[in-house]
Amino acid sequence: MPNANRTELSDLKVLMAIMHWGSFRRAALDLDLSASALSHAMRKLETRLGVRLLNRTARAVVPTPAGTRLAQRLAVGFAAIDEALGELETQRHFPIGLLRINAPQDAAKLLVVPVLESFVDEFPHIEIELMIEDRIIDIVGEGFDAGIRYGERVPRDMISVPLTPPLRWVVVGSPSFLARHGRPVAPEDLMRMPCIRTRIGDGSILSWELGDGPAMVSLHVRGPVCINDPNAIAEAARRGVGLAYCLEPRVKEEIERGDLEIVLPEWASEGPALCMYYPSRRQPPQGLRQLIDAIRTSNGLAPIARRPRAPPRPPAASALD
Repeated sequence: MPNANRTELSDLKVLMAIMHWGSFRRAALDLDLSASALSHAMRKLETRLGVRLLNRTARAVVPTPAGTRLAQRLAVGFAAIDEALGELETQRHFPIGLLRINAPQDAAKLLVVPVLESFVDEFPHIEIELMIEDRIIDIVGEGFDAGIRYGERVPRDMISVPLTPPLRWVVVGSPSFLARHGRPVAPEDLMRMPCIRTRIGDGSILSWELGDGPAMVSLHVRGPVCINDPNAIAEAARRGVGLAYCLEPRVKEEIERGDLEIVLPEWASEGPALCMYYPSRRQPPQGLRQLIDAIRTSNGLAPIARRPRAPPRPPAASALD
């Protein structure tokens, strides 16, 4: 039927149900409609087509030859629709496709890379492209599905989901540096000591924020070098170039090995969480909610996506089943 509208497609489904059951009453029970509504739909459809599709008797409903031929063609079409919808349902629970994520180095190292092995095992049909860069970008304009940034740097028009609790920032130095220059005992001591400054993604120099609340002190330290790479900053601090201001989880291994020590621990500062953000739209990209869940779970936060208890049933073989 050319240019079938939504109502006519619904009437065709009614026709298929009547022919399947051989009864208006049983078809009405199956569709949760009244028998009179089905009878009205069939009269309207036959009038629209100008062809009788069903022969009605007191005991049975029998398709006409034209009705039989139409039903055979419709069965193929509705089966294809059911299969396509079944694939979408499967993808909702077991996503497929490419997921492009933009993240700074610390987020990639601390959040994304640690969950990749388990994620790709659980969702083998999702391909992740992780672009690591610290500059602030327009993720939509540059073709990314989502980005990761500290909470206060997420654009206001984006959906933002915390991936971590608030993060702790500390000042660290190597034992050799502290032996040469001494150990600071107050924040103002840092202004007289060599420090490794950090240039962040927007091109500015990161200020060192020490302490929390009203007691917090913000310092613009001085030092012989300025670096925009967190890995290089940690390595330079380890080699005794200067004190460094870092995320505590980022230098956890160096601290445990004794390569770095936290100085002024009582002045450690709590900073905003790292957040996944993506455009404000009704449906997020395939696999994004599952990746967010994996990262949140690994960082002690509750998942946000609802997971199926069992795989969905396969789609029906045809519309008449």
